[in-house]
Amino acid sequence: MACLLVSTSHASTPPAEKAAAANIGFVLYTKSLSPGTLNARWIYGETYRGPGLATGGPREGYVGHYHVRYFLESGEFSDEYDLVIEKTGEVYHVSWITGGKVSAVGVGMEGEQGLAVGWRRVAD
Repeated sequence: MACLLVSTSHASTPPAEKAAAANIGFVLYTKSLSPGTLNARWIYGETYRGPGLATGGPREGYVGHYHVRYFLESGEFSDEYDLVIEKTGEVYHVSWITGGKVSAVGVGMEGEQGLAVGWRRVAD
């Protein structure tokens, strides 16, 4: 995905484009040994990244409702959400919810390494 953000021109990137690019995230969910639990590795923009843990999901597969907590690389707590993973055909639709309101949305696909999801925050 990083190659998509590299400009092919020699001009500097306008601030509006940098701001839009900063609202791009990626997360890879992998199944834990504990049923209903997913491990996460996430990144947001070029600055924030770390591990996470989603709990309370189904015993098998990825589709379901979870509670997820994310941490920074330093181990410091970052965010927590209600996580909803749905599937239509081969495409996964993911929502991160706080206080009953959708905070971020994503789309993903299952691969050999796990469930890979690109996402963005939803504007207020």
